[in-house]
Amino acid sequence: GPLHRHATFNATHDEEVDHGGESRQGVGACPGVVRGRVRVVTEPRGARLEAGEILVAQQTDPGWVVLFPAATGLLVERGSLLSHSAIVSREMNLPCVVSLRGLTAWLRTGDQVELNGSTGTVRKLNHEH
Repeated sequence: GPLHRHATFNATHDEEVDHGGESRQGVGACPGVVRGRVRVVTEPRGARLEAGEILVAQQTDPGWVVLFPAATGLLVERGSLLSHSAIVSREMNLPCVVSLRGLTAWLRTGDQVELNGSTGTVRKLNHEH
């Protein structure tokens, strides 16, 4: 095969949390590819989600479920395949990625992203200037 002499790929876990990168790798919890505008929510009570937005949270519990129907996708900083977010997203067929370290520092409401709930990849889309 081809020899890649100068290809260095030394990504460590610490580097992944640096907030400059354009993509993040988490754990895909419910399959589906969604592009859209994110809304970062820290507290579900009183929060509003525009239809079609991707919900971004540190973690969820049953109090968050009211926000799920308006969302087209769910991104969660903590959690696993057995966490609340993952289980409910599968029940509702809502594409979901969990276990995204540094997520709420990396994304801001209004950012455009593409999430892949199968591979667990989240990619920030460039804003049209």
